[in-house]
Amino acid sequence: MSNWTVKRHGGVATLTFTRPPHNFIDFASMTELGDRLDELAEKSEQVKVVMLTGGLDGYFISGGDLGDLRRAGRGEAPEGIPSWLRLTRLLRDMPQPTVAAVDGRAWGGGNELALACQLRIGSGRAQLSQPEVKVGIIPGGGGSQRLPRLIGPGVAADAVLRGRIFSADEALQLGWLNAVLPVDGFIDSAVAWCQEMADLPSTALFAAKRVLVQGLELPLERSIELESTEFLDIVGTSPELAERIRQLAP
Repeated sequence: MSNWTVKRHGGVATLTFTRPPHNFIDFASMTELGDRLDELAEKSEQVKVVMLTGGLDGYFISGGDLGDLRRAGRGEAPEGIPSWLRLTRLLRDMPQPTVAAVDGRAWGGGNELALACQLRIGSGRAQLSQPEVKVGIIPGGGGSQRLPRLIGPGVAADAVLRGRIFSADEALQLGWLNAVLPVDGFIDSAVAWCQEMADLPSTALFAAKRVLVQGLELPLERSIELESTEFLDIVGTSPELAERIRQLAP
């Protein structure tokens, strides 16, 4: 049974996760999401932005399924970590920008999935947390590594070592969230927010994602060289560039 539904809204594809009662993600759902992302990566001419969201009221993804995590800890679920690494790499490497649209709880693995996206938006009731220490474990899906790179080591230490819950407004101030939208009509507003990117020229949008993602993994000098190469490639091959610049002028 599928726990992910895919819908197209213009140039935006939404992937909605629904697994009652609390939207805990299991290994089968991780594999399924990886498959859906693979498919969308091949449709970059039609789909320009990919948005993840939750289908249960008050939940994005609450965390990893405890039963599956226990099996993995005993070495009985060899598919577990590879399926997670595959889908987070796809969120990183697929051509399209990826956005987590958080309406409610994004704890543990849910927050880690959001961190693997390039952008995160929340409703006013969004909650972000890495609460693992409170139950005697640590983040296992990248939370202790991606969060310091996003919001700084001091605040990330507060999140990981104390396991506290951050509100939407706090997360926005820290740069954990890029925008906070109203609870009412959140999904429609989130799609419209994403569509603003989808309306931009594909070549520039995809190149901008590449340099942002790949540049963070390189020394500064090499990352600037990467940016320059991508810039010159676009400038040298875009026949519409002069007209687009003219349209931007006041």
